[in-house]
Amino acid sequence: MRVFNFSAGPAALPLEVLEQARAEMTDWAGTGMSVMEVSHRGKAFTALAERAERRLRALLALPPDYRVLFLQGGATGQFAAVPLNLAAQGSGADYLNTGVWSDKAIQEAGRLGVRVSVVADEAASHYTTVPERSALRLDPRAAYVHYTPNETIGGVEFPYVPETGAVPLVADMSSTLLSRPIEVGRFGLIYAGAQKNIGPAGLCLVIVHEALLGRARAQIPAILSYARMAESGSMLNTPPTFAWYIADLVFQWIEARGGLAAMAEHNRTKAERLYAAIDASGLYRNPVARECRSWMNVPFTLARPELEAPFLAEAAQAGLTHLEGHRSVGGLRASLYNAVPLAAVDALIAFMREFERRRG
Repeated sequence: MRVFNFSAGPAALPLEVLEQARAEMTDWAGTGMSVMEVSHRGKAFTALAERAERRLRALLALPPDYRVLFLQGGATGQFAAVPLNLAAQGSGADYLNTGVWSDKAIQEAGRLGVRVSVVADEAASHYTTVPERSALRLDPRAAYVHYTPNETIGGVEFPYVPETGAVPLVADMSSTLLSRPIEVGRFGLIYAGAQKNIGPAGLCLVIVHEALLGRARAQIPAILSYARMAESGSMLNTPPTFAWYIADLVFQWIEARGGLAAMAEHNRTKAERLYAAIDASGLYRNPVARECRSWMNVPFTLARPELEAPFLAEAAQAGLTHLEGHRSVGGLRASLYNAVPLAAVDALIAFMREFERRRG
């Protein structure tokens, strides 16, 4: 029996995508082999790679002066790749700290010799807020400005895109990319781990403006160089072929459902419905400031913490899985990525109400 999967990542994938992958598992594209068995440099796979990029470009309305890279290492690898590609040793970069993932990016940049300026730090609110737009004081000489539009663990999301002038804006969009339309032209670089809205873990998308490809440090490892990867079509080494294949199927799935505008409406509806149920309850609480609540990740707590264990056990019995909060913060969390249907949210709300009736 399929369950309703609220995992923060690896997250739910569309059932139609999984079924197509299953049907093609032993004979993909008439090759008589799995996509995992063909050469990444053969005609069949290179055609898939080109098709996937075309679909992604169309979904995002991507300007022609941006390059798309399909990389390994996940978003965590980009915590190092960004400073190595964009900042010389000893140069400065502005970082906005709104949670665990932005803090990890800050620490990695510092280890690599970047003079990190934390221009906004929301730790005092326990990462339940984002900085006011007007409060940002950015350095016009910075190599780049880095922020995390959606913090998966804390469930906090920026309701705006920071204005950085001529300084490139870098965004960790692991939980945001493909969940709604975005104006890519406002960013110098976007990166996203695939395991939220794109595909399975093991793949990371990087979308980078061509003007930034020549800034890498001379000693950068080739495998982390955006310029080298762009020159090789993301095939400097053997790429994560199966994850790339699944990403292409997911792009098709999004296209068939009306593109990113339709995804935005789908995701907004799910989030609003769940937040309304939490706010109307006497047992459940969401700690995040209302103006910056995430569409993708909804953390919540119980007024009686001793009920968390029975809540999770009974939810699992009802087919509602992966509702545990992140190990670093505890509590509960429902992640509502693209492939999570509205029926899953309705089932969760019904369970929450019944649990509160019996236990609250």
